[in-house]
Amino acid sequence: MIWIFLISLFVLILIGVPIAFAMMLSGGILMFSMGIFDTAVISENLISGADNYSLMAIPFFILTGEIMNVGGVSKRIVEFASSFVGHVRGGLGYITIFAGVIFASLSGSAVADVAALGAVLIPMMKNNGYNVNDSTGLLVSTGIIGTIIPPSIPLILFGVVGGVSITQLFLAGIVPGILLALFLAIVWFFMSRKEETTVFEKATWKKRWKATRRAFLALLLPLFIIFGLRGGIFTPTEAGVFAAIYSLVISLIYREIKLKSLGSTLVNSAKTTGIVLFLAAAAILIGYVITVAQVPTQLVAGLGDITENPTLLLVIIMAMLMLVGMVMDMTPAVLIFTPVLLPVIESAGIDPIYFGLLMVINLSIGLITPPVGTALYVGTGIAKSNILAVAKGALPFILIEIFVLLILIFIPEIITVPLSWMTD
Repeated sequence: MIWIFLISLFVLILIGVPIAFAMMLSGGILMFSMGIFDTAVISENLISGADNYSLMAIPFFILTGEIMNVGGVSKRIVEFASSFVGHVRGGLGYITIFAGVIFASLSGSAVADVAALGAVLIPMMKNNGYNVNDSTGLLVSTGIIGTIIPPSIPLILFGVVGGVSITQLFLAGIVPGILLALFLAIVWFFMSRKEETTVFEKATWKKRWKATRRAFLALLLPLFIIFGLRGGIFTPTEAGVFAAIYSLVISLIYREIKLKSLGSTLVNSAKTTGIVLFLAAAAILIGYVITVAQVPTQLVAGLGDITENPTLLLVIIMAMLMLVGMVMDMTPAVLIFTPVLLPVIESAGIDPIYFGLLMVINLSIGLITPPVGTALYVGTGIAKSNILAVAKGALPFILIEIFVLLILIFIPEIITVPLSWMTD
């Protein structure tokens, strides 16, 4: 049953069938092979898959990111970061990391972060003597923090499909996201020593205060979300509604968004939402079929004694997911493999919240690796460079992110201990 499911799925994807349809067809093939094919069951699961309250957070956070992109927020965040770290050697790299972490806490999407910040920062780096491929590599590597720090769309999908607390997933993502940023900054410190780049004049505290005031309303949003979730004031879905309304209000206050542009913003958000929800509906069907086929039970039996060593099991699963992330986009990978792997993880006594973070971090790295690195392609397009050259520039950052993933595998307390502090 495992091979029927996997082979049919990947053959369909390889011949060009859209992933959502490939997921539904492979589910239908598996049902047919078991002699339980029923179109009514398929329809019911597709409808129930999309009709999920927690999934409603996704369109609102997507809308938040779209509004932030056209509302002048990214420019103000870059200005704020520049006023504090722009004067040091390689300052634009630190600005990229600093601004990337802030924007990550607003959008929930790596591709949105790369697109918004890349449009501002990549031209600045080019004009100030930075190596365009190294700079773009840093930008796309920083962009994946958007899938880890709340509000993260992939964590929402994992929580819905896996049936675990999205609030706890959000809170658990804060420390790993900051840790990734710190290690990226360390790598950039050594890389920037080799380049002769423009160093900006150190900003006065008056200029820093002005930049802080200009970005202040945007900087409040992540605090509202974190404290709102931590205090039980609102659910992740309600946080999405709050974020969308708040981002619209501050964009109108900044006077950098026009009401006539809201139509295209809403249409873009609706298109992205439609894709994600269709994939989620197909994933619920897949989850139902593989449960009936007892695929997770077969996996547990096949892994045998490995399930008795949780760390070894995690290393094997993470190695597999690393390969998956290189050839499959992140959203379908989360939706397909969560229902397959979560029972195996739980049978080994591994915390599903902890595993969810590792899985999302792992698959996020796939967003910046060829051949299917969505964020990598977006960054390369903005930089007008060669995909392999940018991938080479990103390689040191990819390696350090894999190193951070390994640290989290062997020292789970980095995630679990701060989470226990925030949820007690």
